[in-house]
Amino acid sequence: MLAWLPFRPTIRIRLTLLYGGMFLMAGVVLLMLMYFFLRQALHDVAPPPFIFEKGTTVNGVVMTPEQFNQFLVKRHEAASSAALNTLLRKSLTVLVCLAVIAFAAGYAMAGRVLRPLGRITRTAREVASSDLHRRIELDGPDDELKELADTFDDMLDRLDHSFDSQRRFVANASHELRTPLAINRTLLEVQLSDPDASNDLQQLGKTLLATNERSEQLVEGLLLLARSDNELTDRRPVEFSEVATRALEQTRAEAGNREVELRATLHPATVAGNGVLLERIALNLLQNAVRYNSAGGWVEITTAPVPGGGELVVSNTGPVVPGYELEHIFEPFRRVKGADRTRSDKGVGLGLSIVRSVVRAHHGTIEATPRSGGGLTMRVRIPGV
Repeated sequence: MLAWLPFRPTIRIRLTLLYGGMFLMAGVVLLMLMYFFLRQALHDVAPPPFIFEKGTTVNGVVMTPEQFNQFLVKRHEAASSAALNTLLRKSLTVLVCLAVIAFAAGYAMAGRVLRPLGRITRTAREVASSDLHRRIELDGPDDELKELADTFDDMLDRLDHSFDSQRRFVANASHELRTPLAINRTLLEVQLSDPDASNDLQQLGKTLLATNERSEQLVEGLLLLARSDNELTDRRPVEFSEVATRALEQTRAEAGNREVELRATLHPATVAGNGVLLERIALNLLQNAVRYNSAGGWVEITTAPVPGGGELVVSNTGPVVPGYELEHIFEPFRRVKGADRTRSDKGVGLGLSIVRSVVRAHHGTIEATPRSGGGLTMRVRIPGV
């Protein structure tokens, strides 16, 4: 019904139209009734006919009784019409003014009634940005809106406890797995250092050591993912360009081995957060861009200040990434489909998941867009101090 409106028909607008429309309809009905009753009353008080034997003079004109009575009737009708027209004009003017006041008052009343809904919406948006510690805590009468807010708070409590339990389980399980993996690595390295070991045993040891190393990377990634999902309490100024420089130094060797050129355009940009976690963002993005690239390709990283914070952009060449795959690349253990992106030596499938968790913990945003010639452009924005 409200599709003709040039703006979004919010509940506040609809309530305003409802309040104002009801007042306007009531005013129109009242005006019609007043007009009808007044017209009936004027008709009832019409002058009675006069009866006299001789003619009478009106404004110098001699009239018969019939003419005189017709003159009185016409004069009464003219006066009644003038009075009704005056009443109609003034009533319509008053009705329009009162309708404007009614719409304004209805808009204000609707805003006051819907204010708790606005608070619920703001809290839901903050929760959507991974801040599960926020609560509505709505005060006021025990009505339907307070019941909705209390139900939403209870749901957030259950979700918060569930996510905390999940993070604690991942962290504890990862800690428990680190010890046997470290023991396995030590035993394998000792065996590989034996000069009397056969070639087959050496090859088996290297394979097992590579598998053990990948398992250690998986455990470390799970630990970091569990940590980055938590809310940051200590935020300090961090220079984005320095973070990117350290990540570049750690990636140069791997990029050289894969024949991938590294490019950098680093401008100073100060953001607020944890330096170690922010370095992990740049490092994971660079490693992902290098590993999912092609020989002779390039990876470019840039940092620049933006309104309200800083921006880090990592672009790379490589295979074409379908647009429908972008919504899944940040999920744990998910890789873009393709033969060149499924080899086990490219990672454990947690790199971009960790990046997204760290970005959310810093109240930032991350956006992935495919390049026309192949590869991706990852754009990260972190709020400033």
